[in-house]
Amino acid sequence: MTELLLLRHGIAEERCGDRDDAARALTDEGRERTRAVLARLVQLELGCSALVSSPLTRARQTAELACAAGLAPALQLHDGLAPGGDPWPLLRPLRQRQRLALVGHEPDLGLLAAALIGATPGSITLKKAGVALLELEPAGDAGRPRGRLRLLMGPRQLLAGS
Repeated sequence: MTELLLLRHGIAEERCGDRDDAARALTDEGRERTRAVLARLVQLELGCSALVSSPLTRARQTAELACAAGLAPALQLHDGLAPGGDPWPLLRPLRQRQRLALVGHEPDLGLLAAALIGATPGSITLKKAGVALLELEPAGDAGRPRGRLRLLMGPRQLLAGS
């Protein structure tokens, strides 16, 4: 079984007119909550064989925390996970019995999840430090894999009772 774990970056600095959006970093609260979410994902045995992240600072920092928590062995940056990027090429080389983590942004991760399960665009939204887990089937005639949504949780639900 091939799985895809989608992880939205943690809470980041507010947008500001004079600050480059790509350089916005995680806040202290964002790092703390993200670490707790990642520890819970590891506790739930949702470790991944590979992790690919948007190159934007807040996503890269989230991915670095994921690797430090033991969710994945290393991270790779890919422009396809930057806002408005094309993440589909990342799914082509997936092998059976592999779980891939993608760290990125909204609305892109939600749109990807919705497309994979055949849902209406905009019907899935990931909260900051939220996750979606999808089980993927091999690519069909259209050349894109299809999926089943197995988990969609925000940090509050993930951390409840942990």
